[in-house]
Amino acid sequence: MKGAAVVLGNPGESAYGVIGIIGAMEEEVRLLAAKLVHLEVIQLAGIEFMKGSFAGRQVVVCKSGVGKVNAAVTVQLLVTAYGAEAVLFTGVAGALDPELAVGDLVVSLDCLQHDMDASPLGFARGVIPFQEHSVFAADPELVRLAVESGEAVLPGRVRTGRVLSGDRFIADKAEVAALRRDFGGMCVEMEGAAVAQVCGMNGVPFVIIRSMSDKADGSAPVSFAEFTALAARRSCELVEHLLGRL
Repeated sequence: MKGAAVVLGNPGESAYGVIGIIGAMEEEVRLLAAKLVHLEVIQLAGIEFMKGSFAGRQVVVCKSGVGKVNAAVTVQLLVTAYGAEAVLFTGVAGALDPELAVGDLVVSLDCLQHDMDASPLGFARGVIPFQEHSVFAADPELVRLAVESGEAVLPGRVRTGRVLSGDRFIADKAEVAALRRDFGGMCVEMEGAAVAQVCGMNGVPFVIIRSMSDKADGSAPVSFAEFTALAARRSCELVEHLLGRL
C-alpha cells in the first residue's frame, strides 16, 4: 500500500502539556468530566469543551459525536483553540481479530480509513490520493503508557494493533473477514483514523483506546447500552491511571 506510517513523537519523551481527551458518546465522557477540578466549559462549533485539571494534568474533555467529520473538527479545535499537545481518544469498537473477546481493550499502533476508495483512479483501497501518508502511527510513548494502564485496569486483556475507521457501522461476518484480510485491522470503528490524520497533520501525538463491544458481526452477549456503561467506567479508570503516569 502506498503511504508509509508516520511515527509521531519521541519514544523517550513524556512531558506533554495540555491533553485532549475525546469520546464519541455522552457515556464515554460523562465520568471523565465529573473528575475535572476547576472546570471551565466552552462551546465551539456545537461541541462542548470541558477544561480543567484531572490527575494532576491540564486536560480538555469533549464529546466529538459519531463519525470521521465530527472527530476531525473536534481534534482541530482542541489543537488550535486549546493548544492540545497530545490527544487520547476512548470508546468502543467492533473486534476484527477473532482472538479478541467482548470487553478486551485494543490500543492503536496505527490507524487507516477502510472506506477511502479511489481505486478507479489507480490507488489501492485505503490510500488517500495525492497525500504522502495514508497510515498514521500512534505515539510510541502514549501506546506504552496506555498498554500499562490498560493492564492495570483489565489484566491480560489488552492488545495492540491497527484500528480501522469508516463512516459505516460494520455488522457482516464476510465484511469483517475482508477488513481483517485486506487491511490487517485489529478492530473497526468510526472516528480513530480521522483523529490520527488530523493529529498527524498538526504534529500532535495521539493514541486510540478502544473497548470491544462486539465482534463487528451483529452479535454481542450483552446489550450495547449495558456494555457502553461498563466500558465508560473502565475508560475513566484507564485514563486516570495513564494521566498519573505522564
